[in-house]
Amino acid sequence: MKNIGLFFGSFNPVHHGHLMLANFMLEFVPFDEVWFVISPQNPLKDAGDLWPENLRLEWVKKAIGSFGRFKACNIEFELPRPSYTIETLRALKNRFPQHEFSVIMGADSLSNFHQWKEHEAILKNFSLVVYPRKGFSNSLLEAHPSVKRVDAPQIEISSTFIRQGLRKGKDLHFFLPDGLFQTIKEAMNFH
Repeated sequence: MKNIGLFFGSFNPVHHGHLMLANFMLEFVPFDEVWFVISPQNPLKDAGDLWPENLRLEWVKKAIGSFGRFKACNIEFELPRPSYTIETLRALKNRFPQHEFSVIMGADSLSNFHQWKEHEAILKNFSLVVYPRKGFSNSLLEAHPSVKRVDAPQIEISSTFIRQGLRKGKDLHFFLPDGLFQTIKEAMNFH
């Protein structure tokens, strides 16, 4: 049995902040593996600004390269849209009954967790590993036995910042994993 941390996100695009946080989760929680679960459509976010899901999956794969303890997971591509975490967790548990899964989330997500579909079922059957986010402190759920707060470094890089910078023609290749800056520029026709 492996203890797997599920890092859900749009990864629109994946950047060094995501990889550093996943690395922290491997070493300090610790998890055996961290799976980047690429969400084609988050029900709580506007789908209009999402780059194509297959490109985002390809970029995550490129970012993690041959590092065997990170995996790109596209299971939500096969599930009904929008993607609900509970449905994804059930699908993963059915497909990989030998693994133990935990959800990695930021304190910002924990603050609206009560709005998630079947959030009680998630808390009953899975653990949440919550990392700090600027501007979000204590949530009522922090005391729940299924919630584990970790003191991960706060990395203030966002995919929104990167998308906006790329649209303005900024050279942000040190914000992105090796080779991704040029790949994204070409794929999205940024010059």
